[in-house]
Amino acid sequence: QVQLVESGGGSVQPGGSLRLSCTAVRYKYGTFCMGWYRQVPGKEREGVAVIGLGGNPLYADSVKGRFTISRDNSKNTVYLLMNSLKPEDTAMYYCAAGSALSLSESWFKDWGQGTQVTVSS
Repeated sequence: QVQLVESGGGSVQPGGSLRLSCTAVRYKYGTFCMGWYRQVPGKEREGVAVIGLGGNPLYADSVKGRFTISRDNSKNTVYLLMNSLKPEDTAMYYCAAGSALSLSESWFKDWGQGTQVTVSS
């Protein structure tokens, strides 16, 4: 099982930026995609961005042009740089490790504990 450790959440004003990090402590063979998902209480978890082993990204329409996902394979770490943050980006953000370049969480079996992002003036 892969253990994922997240960091970087916090509070920021609208228009601000945050960078989330997620490190896979135990990396298992066949897990080649990492992604970020978010959830607001009372709503379903939604895919934000996913990145393949080669660095190819996939973004939700709601974050295209504002968020950038990247990875450092030597450190088993994935990053999510969030710019031009909006109040509607407020959510618990989860890191996930999975087997397909897809925003569908059905492909992701290992999850972090989550880090809160709050965008408010």
